[in-house]
Amino acid sequence: MGEARTAPHDVLLREARERFDAADDFTVAVEEEFALLDPETLDLVNRFEDVKAAASGTPLERNLVGELIASEVEIKTGRLPHIAETPEAMEERRGELMALVEPLGLALGATGTHPWADWKAQRIIDTPHYRRNDELLRYVVWRNNTFGLHVHVGIRGADRAVAVCDGLRNVLPELLALSASSPFVEGVDTGLHSARTQIFTRFFPRCGIPDFYGGWDAFASYVGFLYETGSVDADTQLWWSVRPHLAFPTVEIRICDGQPSLAEAQSLAAFAAALAIRIARAHDEGEPLEHQPHRLLEENMWRAIRYGLSGELIDLDRGDVVPARTRLERLLEWVGPVADEIGVARLLTVPDQNAAERQIAQHAAGATLAEVYGGLVLRSPRVLGR
Repeated sequence: MGEARTAPHDVLLREARERFDAADDFTVAVEEEFALLDPETLDLVNRFEDVKAAASGTPLERNLVGELIASEVEIKTGRLPHIAETPEAMEERRGELMALVEPLGLALGATGTHPWADWKAQRIIDTPHYRRNDELLRYVVWRNNTFGLHVHVGIRGADRAVAVCDGLRNVLPELLALSASSPFVEGVDTGLHSARTQIFTRFFPRCGIPDFYGGWDAFASYVGFLYETGSVDADTQLWWSVRPHLAFPTVEIRICDGQPSLAEAQSLAAFAAALAIRIARAHDEGEPLEHQPHRLLEENMWRAIRYGLSGELIDLDRGDVVPARTRLERLLEWVGPVADEIGVARLLTVPDQNAAERQIAQHAAGATLAEVYGGLVLRSPRVLGR
């Protein structure tokens, strides 16, 4: 994620703007976070260092990183020039990871939370960055035993990148409702569809839905204020659910729960990227986009956390309350021409049930948490699309 700044923040922000202004448009990269599990008990195990060592010298080495706790691993597709390449790259990375961890006696969990793990038993990995996070956040970071899917989209132009983030604010609840996969945590049926989001966005500072900025100067002014007041010492301490990533440079969409199904992960990544590209096109062509107040977006965010794809969302453009599926279908229609142009239209679907709904239904029918979770665990390459 990055370390504390080594140059004045105004220099860092100027260099970030220059990177955005020189960026390639519509490149894509996807990051997936997985739980490291004992394949028999399905408990979290603190084995990241073993996984990292096993990856040394393999094709996966440069696309595998640690992510906070030692019972977690993240894989990356790497920067892809075209979004249509993303599904194949995601399948390849999952296959490489499974081939790596199986000989180590490990399995992988891919839901937004582990259903019963004790956060007190998880060890933070020993890197300068995560030691700094531990020092800054303490209990907040200790409790963040969560697993997500992040999508990076290259956007040329600093003002344009902020405009895309401004537009994506409006659809974060829809992406969350679609991706919800974490109804269980700490041995409890939480009654939520995305306990991950409640834990992460409600605990961390500078998290959840960002403000509307309208352009780079307002965004950079705020980031400068955070540096000047000692609120942050690295730009990655902006944990918003969508953000301009100042190092790569990309717009990073961070709202989604992890996905046990490869096909649903591929669809979700394509949908998120297509929305970013559709918003960029709207900006370029002068198509007006409503910039909804934070207070209204938070109403939809809560609905997505609580009820996921089973509930209702407010269509803030039309002013009506509709099933979440209807709202997503309207977005699919809006993004359709761009999705077809960039070669991902076939991937964009709203499933009959998402991962949270399937788990909730199984548990309600009498399955234990272990039985529900065991049916989702990734154990070998042949079940990756399960």
